[in-house]
Amino acid sequence: VQLVESGGGLVQTGGSLRLSCATSGFTFDNYAIGWFRQGPGKEREGVCSISHSDGSTYYADSVKGRFTISSDRAKNTVYLQMNSLKPEDTAIYYCGADPHNLGGLDSEAYYDWGQGTQVTVSS
Repeated sequence: VQLVESGGGLVQTGGSLRLSCATSGFTFDNYAIGWFRQGPGKEREGVCSISHSDGSTYYADSVKGRFTISSDRAKNTVYLQMNSLKPEDTAIYYCGADPHNLGGLDSEAYYDWGQGTQVTVSS
């Protein structure tokens, strides 16, 4: 199982970024993919997830209405579109794979992780 995040960078408050989580080594449709983040001095927190069993999505309250998760089965890639970014969104963003294909925001459900991509939002 391999997950590779990309798309992070430096952006001003109010800006947008799109993160990608490219996957390989497993049957994409059998896993849910979640996005998590860890800010400076903070614990890892769930951001959003998508299940490939029924397409259900979950979002943390802090990102609802601003972030959108989507999936491209042809490319085995999950995207995270982040709009209206705030300084508190600054973190390393990770994607994880849930073999139960349920998704959700509990990191313990995810068995495999990427290396992360840094997102920095300047004020």
